[in-house]
Amino acid sequence: MISAAGAAPAAHEFESLSRELALLCDAQGVVAWCDERCRRALAIEPGAVLPALAAPGTKPKLLALFEQGASHEVRDWEVSLIVRGVPVTLGFSARPYEGGIILVGHLAPEAYLRAIDQLSDSMQEVLTLNREVVAQKRELQKRHDEAVRLHRELSEAHQGVLGMHTELEDRAAQLAEAAELKSRIVANVSHEFRTPLHAIQGLTRLLLDGLDGPLTAEQSKQIGFIRASAEELTQFVDDLLDLSRAEAGKAAVRVEKFELADLVASLRGMLRPLLPRDSDVALVFEESGAASLETDRTKVAQIVRNLVSNALKFTLRGEVRVSCAVAGGVLEVRVADTGIGIAPEHLEHIFEEFGQVETAPPTRVKGTGLGLSLSRRLADLLGGGIQVASQPGHGSTFTLRLPAQHPEAREMKELVERSRHRAPGASSILVVEDDRKQMFVYEKYLVMAGFHVMPARTIDAARELLAGTRPAAIVLDIMLEGEASWAFLGELKREPRTHDIPVLVVTVTNREQKARALGADEFWLKPIDQERLLKRLKVLTRTSRAPRVLVIDDDERSRYIVRRHLAGEAFDVSEAATGPEGVALARELVPHVILLDFLLQDMTAFDVLDELKSDPRTRAIPVIVVTSHSFDEEQQRRLMSQTEAVISKQTLSRELAINRIRDALAKSLLVS
Repeated sequence: MISAAGAAPAAHEFESLSRELALLCDAQGVVAWCDERCRRALAIEPGAVLPALAAPGTKPKLLALFEQGASHEVRDWEVSLIVRGVPVTLGFSARPYEGGIILVGHLAPEAYLRAIDQLSDSMQEVLTLNREVVAQKRELQKRHDEAVRLHRELSEAHQGVLGMHTELEDRAAQLAEAAELKSRIVANVSHEFRTPLHAIQGLTRLLLDGLDGPLTAEQSKQIGFIRASAEELTQFVDDLLDLSRAEAGKAAVRVEKFELADLVASLRGMLRPLLPRDSDVALVFEESGAASLETDRTKVAQIVRNLVSNALKFTLRGEVRVSCAVAGGVLEVRVADTGIGIAPEHLEHIFEEFGQVETAPPTRVKGTGLGLSLSRRLADLLGGGIQVASQPGHGSTFTLRLPAQHPEAREMKELVERSRHRAPGASSILVVEDDRKQMFVYEKYLVMAGFHVMPARTIDAARELLAGTRPAAIVLDIMLEGEASWAFLGELKREPRTHDIPVLVVTVTNREQKARALGADEFWLKPIDQERLLKRLKVLTRTSRAPRVLVIDDDERSRYIVRRHLAGEAFDVSEAATGPEGVALARELVPHVILLDFLLQDMTAFDVLDELKSDPRTRAIPVIVVTSHSFDEEQQRRLMSQTEAVISKQTLSRELAINRIRDALAKSLLVS
């Protein structure tokens, strides 16, 4: 036994041990001291015998606690005591203390115990669910493996289908060959960094272009390394790399003029054989109004044929109705059926390649799943699109909308309109070519080289142009669509007014001997070598008057690059290293175009522009700003209102410089 006087330890000893109830007893469990919390919770006072309070069956466990606690420390020993007639569970820790035992404990409420039981049950449920999930994952993996196998088999079948449909395969090959990836670097760095980097890039470009003579393969490789390093540094300074989207290639489009009524009549005759004689489906073509179209007739017919074929495939009885009309410059073809219809969730999938929707009942005809996909691609190619509206069990309506005039035909008219305005000093070249795309190619590099293009797609159009204008040379395709040009070539060389005009025959048929016999000055097979054509035309069309170009830039390297870009062209180039010098030269020479740097040593482009605009002699001269400077919004707005164009030195190239000068010359000619 321990004495009551010596039994009570200092209160701070228990504070350091626990914030719960605490008591001191001897090895037999007789309480020598207890704190106030213990008195309230267990309803005991010093002298109480704890084993007497043990719940039935738990007394041995309690005595074992006293026995072990008298010799060493014991933690988390759970016991049950009868308190006020109710069993209470406590968690005790015990250790020896001056011949007695200190017990520090806390109550374990029944709710806590029930929560533990519930947690245990929940854990069992989680384990059960986990086993089920694992089993489902195995099943899903098995199905995935099966799907992969089926996909592989379908891919092989797909290859077989492609082999059977050579037309679609050829079309896909054309699209794949036409696909290309463009990249463009957008720069926005300080003027101090840009100028030397752009000078390096410009100089290497001049070397690689071979303006000072051809380079060896090793020299080209070394220059390429220098240029690549300069571009890497530019990217590092800019900290911005922008990859352009991959552009889809376009198949060839053969634009022709035709009447809508003729198209409908041919479609009616083409599509009626698709119906069996005993069919329960009627194919109805509504009468169309009078309208002219200028697009690819074959592709329009192909789209409508696919839509009607698709409608017949999914229509068991009733009708398929086709209506065509032109309104507001748009051709609209509607194909409506009374078939099984399409669920909303499947509307987009029907246009996917090899996409087929399962139907009930199954359709009578199986296809490749490419018809609608191909139709949408063709519609895009012709500048339009296809929409669908459908309701299961009530049929579908496919609507094709296309420009009545194909964009390519519109561009050709714009080319003809541009040809009406000739830049000062530009020699006219009559191009007789029926291929629109080839005509655009001719215009691009002939105009860039300083020539004026007169386009003619037929012999009659060429004769009409020759009646009012004498070109410096004629580029002639000897095999035009629907007519041969041999007689026209002979006519040119017989007529006194045109016999001395150089004629360059460019065609796909190797008939050089005949062309030479009829008087052709040159004969080349397509595709034409651009440099060869330009060199020959420059020899044949030398001009005595060249447009004057003034370059104002305080950086000698930049002036040199611009001068080299314009070398060999029909330009008279002058230079100025300061703003005042440039203004003085502009007043003296009155150039046709001024290329102006934004930041000069003594003034900015705004100062130079103010000087030029204040003088009637220089007020109308077009100004092109060529700079490395970054502008704020206000500067950009002001420059665009006072100049013809703003070009970054980073993107400056021979083609860009010449094109912008030509645009400015053409505009000044129209204004004057």
